[in-house]
Amino acid sequence: MTSFDSTPQLNVWRMLLALAVVFVMLGTTGWTAVRNHRGAATPLATSLAAWERGHLGGHRLPDPHATTPARLARFFASLDARQRTRLAARYPLAVGNMNGAPVGLRYRANRIALDQAREVERKRMRDKRLSPAGRHDAGRRMHRYEALTGKKRRVLAFDPMGSGRVAEVFGDLGRADRVSVVVPGVDTDLLTFQRTRRKYTAPVGMAVALYRAEREASPGTRTAVIAWADYTAPSGLGMDAATGIRAEEGAVRLGALVRALPGRSRVALYCHSYGSVVCGVAARALPARVTDIAVAGSPGMRVERAAQLRTTARVWAVRDSDDWIEDVPHLEVGGLGHGADPMSAEFGARVLSARGAEGHTGYFEPGTDSLRNFAEIGIGAYHAVRCAHRDDVCRKGLSGPAEVGRA
Repeated sequence: MTSFDSTPQLNVWRMLLALAVVFVMLGTTGWTAVRNHRGAATPLATSLAAWERGHLGGHRLPDPHATTPARLARFFASLDARQRTRLAARYPLAVGNMNGAPVGLRYRANRIALDQAREVERKRMRDKRLSPAGRHDAGRRMHRYEALTGKKRRVLAFDPMGSGRVAEVFGDLGRADRVSVVVPGVDTDLLTFQRTRRKYTAPVGMAVALYRAEREASPGTRTAVIAWADYTAPSGLGMDAATGIRAEEGAVRLGALVRALPGRSRVALYCHSYGSVVCGVAARALPARVTDIAVAGSPGMRVERAAQLRTTARVWAVRDSDDWIEDVPHLEVGGLGHGADPMSAEFGARVLSARGAEGHTGYFEPGTDSLRNFAEIGIGAYHAVRCAHRDDVCRKGLSGPAEVGRA
């Protein structure tokens, strides 16, 4: 009689069980929950529907779903300032999230949308039909919206539905020669978009630290950094985090953002934790303007080798020795797991130094090698990056263009 212990099927199930156990165990460490509103009529969908029914000067407005960002850009360019302002005021969420709309107009539209969302939450704070916890949650959201409407804030995308999505710009995006996009990971939403304590572990703090480091490294380079939390990240380290479902949805949104950026700026992506899964899924469809993809604390990029990403961008990897992500099984079986470890020699990424970083969320802390390296990549100073190994192999071949299909 053949023992089932030696069957390949049982080995597969053992790996699946190991993955599930690891993610569930790590998920008990205090990660927050997000609310799920799938299938609901969202405020953004309502605004887009109103836009689709709208007219300007006797003509119907262009269909935002069927019109390319380039054509939408030409449409807005054909309008005068008063007409653009009117559209932003009438359809703030639609315009604020419309790839192809002028970035300044999107900032204005999202400020209006944030003001409206703030008033909704202000009323919910006093709604006796809600539980004390519900009113407290409304207060937290109201204060977040209030903070995002500050004079110097440039909100490029905003959706209040569910746990919320948002993207913010630091620097002059319209004039930038180089744009860096920070793609965060698990449990990123409106409430965790910015933190007062441990601020460099949240998207805003990451982006601010990177922008300052780039400006310090090259004051004459026109740079901009986007804190991009405009996708629905997994809640905690459960099954959503162990699969690529959220990454596939996020990859579509990330690709749309990059293709619609103004001008001809070169773009670098900085993908933290589950954000590296998003970047891995998005890689093959990204335009050539994306010159670099740097992953930090990555559970994998849904491939076994960097060459399989099929991107012309350079692929960089960094991980601190104290990062718990190293203990996650780096494999993919039956849709669970995210593939090979980007830090491994077999993967083929350019491995960077993380000296000074601590744990899973310390990569953007000022004074760390990881942040310095990110800044050098962002300004194109590849010769100045610090490799993880003394042989400086991570800088090999950087005098020429990125190698197609390889890191």
